[in-house]
Amino acid sequence: MTIREFKGITPSFGRGCYIDDTAVWIGDIQCGDDVSIWPLVAARGDVNTMRIGNRTNIQDATVLHVTRSSANNPDGYPLVIGDDVTIGHKCMLHGCTLGNRILVGMGAIIMDGAVIEDDVFVGAGCLVPPNKVLKSGFLYVGSPAKQARKLNESELAFLKVSAENYLVTKNEYLAES
Repeated sequence: MTIREFKGITPSFGRGCYIDDTAVWIGDIQCGDDVSIWPLVAARGDVNTMRIGNRTNIQDATVLHVTRSSANNPDGYPLVIGDDVTIGHKCMLHGCTLGNRILVGMGAIIMDGAVIEDDVFVGAGCLVPPNKVLKSGFLYVGSPAKQARKLNESELAFLKVSAENYLVTKNEYLAES
């Protein structure tokens, strides 16, 4: 794995994290406990901060980035990801905020200032435009993302199960190394 300091700040990781050897992490990134970072994930916390909660998994070829502060946006856009979040393969998250128990489908793009509340499914290939808010308890699909329907109890329960499944896989990888 490549973990690089930028402007004197090095990424930090909580207990029990797995970071694949091919992942690249740069700058002001803090991960909670039991986070898993899979092959070819690139995260660049160079012009703002990145915070990733506990038991979150970020799958293969995902790109994470932030937006610098400017005269029009004095705080810029950090990237904030909550607990028990599953981010599918080849997603792009840029300066957005994700709550807890979210599943981001493969190939989704979530842009600056977007907010994904707790307990949401973001469908594969979704484009969540800048500053859009996805409300808790729903499935969103399409480009741009649109609310499709309310999640049922089984789907809501699966959001936590998805994160738990990756804990098992992460622990198997850690046991091998």
